[in-house]
Amino acid sequence: MNDSLSQKYDRDFIAKNIMGPNPMKIAEELLAMEPLKEDMTVLDLGCGHGVTSVFLAKEYGLKVFAVDLWISPTDNKKTFDEMGLTNEQIIPLKGEAHDLPFAEEFFDAAVSIDSYHYFGRDKTYLNQHLLPLVRCGGYLLLAFPGLKKDIHDNIPSEMLLSWTAEDIETLHDMDYWKNIIGSAEGAELLTVWEMECFEESWNDWLSCDNKYAVNDRKSMEAGAGKYMNIIAMILRKSQNPK
Repeated sequence: MNDSLSQKYDRDFIAKNIMGPNPMKIAEELLAMEPLKEDMTVLDLGCGHGVTSVFLAKEYGLKVFAVDLWISPTDNKKTFDEMGLTNEQIIPLKGEAHDLPFAEEFFDAAVSIDSYHYFGRDKTYLNQHLLPLVRCGGYLLLAFPGLKKDIHDNIPSEMLLSWTAEDIETLHDMDYWKNIIGSAEGAELLTVWEMECFEESWNDWLSCDNKYAVNDRKSMEAGAGKYMNIIAMILRKSQNPK
């Protein structure tokens, strides 16, 4: 894959701030498939320490609302200030995915990387909580860890070296997600694919000293990656949703 934009960023910045497989590389592959226009207002939902938010604002000229439940918006603002981003370019907020503090049709697009699998497994979520915030004709760009095929009836021992069965319940295959996302009214599922950046983005994460990355090494070094992928989905909100 072409990751020329994400490669510009300091490896120490990436290692310090990512919370899973390198989200910059994931974002770059997503936006290569569906470019967003400069000056669009975009929700970055589940932004973590704001790595993707920085990337979207600096590389694509988007106005980003960086929303996360767990990471302090004050801490994220410090990061954004250090990266030379202004309040006109990026706004950090605390928010829960089922109670987002925005007007309907406020955003031109919503992006969610490495978080949708935690809160979006309910078929009603998209229509009730996220889609209303995006304007008609706007886009949703989603990417999250998944499975090549369902394993829940017989979880491989390699997977359980790092993760519990409850953790693994957040992971599902492409057919599962097509069923969940495809059931949403008022949105067209444009494309679904297994991301090319899986190996590179995971390698970046596993090389970190983060205690969660160290824990994940146990499964990945035992071969758990052969069951896994990163699933990307792009949707467009209908011009005349029901």
